[in-house]
Amino acid sequence: MNIAPLLSSAPLLSSAIGWWGWCLLVGGLANHLPLSLLAQDSWLTRPRPWGERTEAYELGLGIRRWKPWLPDAGGALPGGVAKTALARRDRACLERLVAETRRAELVHLALWPFWLVTALWLPPQGVLINLVFATLFNLPCLWVQRYNRLRLRQILGEQQPGARHRSQPQGPSTSASS
Repeated sequence: MNIAPLLSSAPLLSSAIGWWGWCLLVGGLANHLPLSLLAQDSWLTRPRPWGERTEAYELGLGIRRWKPWLPDAGGALPGGVAKTALARRDRACLERLVAETRRAELVHLALWPFWLVTALWLPPQGVLINLVFATLFNLPCLWVQRYNRLRLRQILGEQQPGARHRSQPQGPSTSASS
């Protein structure tokens, strides 16, 4: 029996199994995070100091074109919540959806570094491939979570720290009345 073809696919197979196991572990742990931990932004999930805006995601990244193609794995594991299950527009449901965007963002932030672990068994080229995979797999998902949270906050009427209302002037006021 010739096992050479099996050995040549070992790095790919080991990486796939590693990613699958890491996704199950991180997703399972994230599903057990209490909502109280997700009720407010942490230093990881808070709006960035440069003033994130939905327009930047829509115009700069074209997020509305490709966002529908991303899967929703929120309900894939026991205890998870599919985002479509939270499609109502009542305040409690929208606030829960904001919390779920935080959960999903934390998941994708925790998934990304697994590429470093592949350095234990892969040659440098394999590690580089895993870095590219991790980035291409997680970065769009992170962008979608942050974009969705910005949109939900607009619906909920929350003002972002450092953000201006659209009705506010962009420069110094030239009005005589104060």
